[in-house]
Amino acid sequence: MDLLNTLVDKGLRRELPTREEALAVLATSDDDLLEVVAAAGKVRRQWFGRRVKLNYLVNLKSGLCPEDCSYCSQRLGSKAEILKYTWLKPDEASKAAAAGVAGGAKRVCLVASGRGPTDRDVDRVSETIEAIKEQNEGVEVCACLGLLSDGQADRLRSAGADAYNHNLNTSEGTYGDITTTHTYADRVETVHQAQAAGLSACSGLIAGMGESDADLVDVVFSLRELDPDSVPVNFLIPFEGTPLAKEWNLTPQRCLRILAMVRFVCPDVEVRLAGGREVHLRSMQPLALNLVNSIFLGDYLTSEGQAGQADLDMIADAGFEVEGAGTTTLPAHRAESGGGCGSHDGGCAPCGEAPGEAAPGSPEVPAARTDLVAVRRRGAGTDLAPNA
Repeated sequence: MDLLNTLVDKGLRRELPTREEALAVLATSDDDLLEVVAAAGKVRRQWFGRRVKLNYLVNLKSGLCPEDCSYCSQRLGSKAEILKYTWLKPDEASKAAAAGVAGGAKRVCLVASGRGPTDRDVDRVSETIEAIKEQNEGVEVCACLGLLSDGQADRLRSAGADAYNHNLNTSEGTYGDITTTHTYADRVETVHQAQAAGLSACSGLIAGMGESDADLVDVVFSLRELDPDSVPVNFLIPFEGTPLAKEWNLTPQRCLRILAMVRFVCPDVEVRLAGGREVHLRSMQPLALNLVNSIFLGDYLTSEGQAGQADLDMIADAGFEVEGAGTTTLPAHRAESGGGCGSHDGGCAPCGEAPGEAAPGSPEVPAARTDLVAVRRRGAGTDLAPNA
């Protein structure tokens, strides 16, 4: 297929595809899916080999968020029956992080619900970062605390944070349809603050909220321009009790096409398969490893993932290997440019769990698989062992 040959050549040169080419990837048929995966896989292997980076989420403060993000189980007015608790103590968070590191995670993502941290919150998280670093030498720490105020990114960097996650989530044109309590520009500004402080920027998207193909391409092109080091791709988890509970728009095949498009647009960036992969990719998760070079291990913020050992078995069975702590994730040209992780000689996470109408020409909307949405009841904030 001429389109795929062109995209592979561009990806190997780190050249931006055209919008028309990106849209064409999303419009390919299921009959062409394996060719699309194979083509994007060539680009993935050029920059990341067969390594898979493992990341582990620690939900420092769960639920009771004042923001109204429609996709989020922790949002204002959410009726989702999730765990709700206030800040974990540094030793509790460090213990949770250690479970992920023991399972093979190279990066720990510290996430807290809320609009953004107070200065006291930054102090709490700084203590937590220091505790994790003290007990887990070499681990990367990414913070995801919402919108940052002046100076807070610098303080997190001084405490030892390696990265900061703040997702764009969807296109600028549709952002107001999913959130009204802050703006798309607010999110962009927070990513810029993290970059200015020397933190490795992590920013991604959520697919499956009813967006069009054009919306998906818009947000991925915006991410390319923003130039984060890692791009997490979340697939909406339609929690009962949230405004998007009835949005079941994704098939495994569409998820793979989305991941391939992201890889072609962001060829040398850490593309992370994030929330919702078990719900929407299901038995086709191993194919996605040909497109992404990073996944979350075990559970997410408020939902359960598949067993941590199942993640490790999947990686091995698919012919990939877990990236070691001594390996720099990013290609040399990115790591040496001041971006990082390898930023300091080495995202994150969705603001909750991972928005309109099905894209023109897309297959019939699949049946809801509510049986695959399991609320997290173990790990951080509970007395039960974490899944790692």
